[in-house]
Amino acid sequence: MVDWQSPAEVQADGIAFNNFMHALLGIYIWEFFTSLDFDWQFISGKKKFKWPLVFYFAGRYCLLVALIGIAVALNVRKEVNCQALYTFNQVFGNASIGLASINLSLRTMAVWSQNRYIVGFLILVILVHWSFLLHGILLEATWIDNTCVITYTNNKILAISFIYSMIFDFTVLSLTGWKLAFPASGRSKLIKLVFGDGLIYFVIAFLSNLLATIFMLLNLNAVMSIIANVPAAIASTIVACRVVRRLTNFTNQGPELFTSTGGSTLAFRSNVTSMSPRRFSVKKGASVHIQMDALASPSERSVVEYDAAGRIVKDDDFDHEAQVINDEFKRPPY
Repeated sequence: MVDWQSPAEVQADGIAFNNFMHALLGIYIWEFFTSLDFDWQFISGKKKFKWPLVFYFAGRYCLLVALIGIAVALNVRKEVNCQALYTFNQVFGNASIGLASINLSLRTMAVWSQNRYIVGFLILVILVHWSFLLHGILLEATWIDNTCVITYTNNKILAISFIYSMIFDFTVLSLTGWKLAFPASGRSKLIKLVFGDGLIYFVIAFLSNLLATIFMLLNLNAVMSIIANVPAAIASTIVACRVVRRLTNFTNQGPELFTSTGGSTLAFRSNVTSMSPRRFSVKKGASVHIQMDALASPSERSVVEYDAAGRIVKDDDFDHEAQVINDEFKRPPY
C-alpha cells in the first residue's frame, strides 16, 4: 500500500503536480488566445462595453494571472517568498472560481427579468460563496530544496468551498431551467441557446468540483489535496466564458415575438428588424401551415399587405373594392 505521507511519495507527487500544471497552463493559453478577438472588439471600441462583462474579463484574466504565478512558483530556482507567492496564486485562482459562478448568475437574473426576490437571493448566495473562497486562501508554503513546497492547506474550508460551488451551480441551473422550461410566451432560439449552455456548464462544473472535493476529503498529502483544484477552476472559467461569448455574439434576426388572439387558433411569429428577413407563420388547426419570408427595410412599411390575388401591395393607393379573388385562392370551407 502506498504511503502517501512519506517524503519520497510527496516528492514524486510534487513532480507530477509540476508537469500537470504546465499542461493545464498550455491548455488555458490556447483557449485564451483563440478567443482573444472577442476581447479586442470591446477593448478597441468596436462593440459597446456593458457592465456585466466586468465579471467576464475579471474571471478570464484572474485565472491567467494565477496560472502564470503557479508556473513561476514551480520553475523559480532562487529563493523567494513562497508564502506570498502561493497566497497570491490562491487569491486569483479562487477569484476566478467565484467569478465563473457570477457569470451564470447574471444570466439567471436576466432570464427572470430582474425579479427582486431572485436577484436578492442570488446576491446572498454569491456573498456566502465568496466568504468561503476567501477563507480558502489560507495555506502555508516554504522554500525547501531549491523549490517552493506547500506544507499545509485547510482542507475542510477548501472542501466546503467546492461543495458549496456545486450547490451554487445546481441552484443557478435549476432557476434558469425552470424559467426557460415554462416561459410565459413561446420559446425562441435564444432561450434554447441559454438552456443548452447552462446544462453543459452545470455538468462540467459539477464534475470538476466533485473531483476536487474528493481529493481534498481523501487528504492523501498536501500536494494531492489540491492537485484537482486548478483543473476545476480552469474548467469552470472556460465554460462560463464561452457561455458569455456565445450569448454576446448571438445575433438573432430581431426579437422573436409570439402572439395569439384570444380564443383563436392562429399564431403569428415575426422577427422585427430593419433590413433583415421577416418570417410570418400562420397555423390553422393541425392541417394548414403557411410560412412566408419577406425583406423589410426602414423605408418600407412595417406590415406587408397582400391584395385578393395574392400579390404584395407596394403602393399606398389600395382600392379594397376593386379586388378580384384569384381562383387558386378559393378553397372549400374547412
